[in-house]
Amino acid sequence: IMTLTAPLFIVLSLLVKLTSKGSVFYKQERLSMTGKKFDMVKFRSMVADAEKNTGAVYVQKGDSRYTKVGAFLRKYSLDELPQFINVLKGDMSIVGPRPEREFFINLFKGKIPKYLERHRVKCGITGWAQVNGFRGSDSSLEKRIEYDIYYIEHWSIVFDLKIIIKTIKEMFFSKAAF
Repeated sequence: IMTLTAPLFIVLSLLVKLTSKGSVFYKQERLSMTGKKFDMVKFRSMVADAEKNTGAVYVQKGDSRYTKVGAFLRKYSLDELPQFINVLKGDMSIVGPRPEREFFINLFKGKIPKYLERHRVKCGITGWAQVNGFRGSDSSLEKRIEYDIYYIEHWSIVFDLKIIIKTIKEMFFSKAAF
């Protein structure tokens, strides 16, 4: 995938760099399986230091912190491409529950039943919840967790392939992407 997308990777890197101040990549500490910490890599889609004054907050639809290129990257999930670096490093899988920041894990683990169950497997770039429209701040976190647990309990290679195919469709046709 990295080889196939290398030209796109280069073009997107240049677009991010030439249209806004700051680095091309955005690294954010996330937790994966059994609480393992790692730096998740994405193309930077927001202004540099977007959370400097607010701290950890979920992104909102139409968020004013997006750069023009960043809004495009988010709409088509292209900001996620660098996460294949995390896959190569062994921090993430292609399919699995999305990784989360420790702040939000601590916030939700006591409020949402079975929330920590999603950390029994390696996190992924895409997942069952995401391809079913449960992504972003407009969707139900409880439903996302329900879908993550369903994925864990029903995992198979065929299921992963189904999610990958649905992900490609979602990249171009999703109403939830922002």
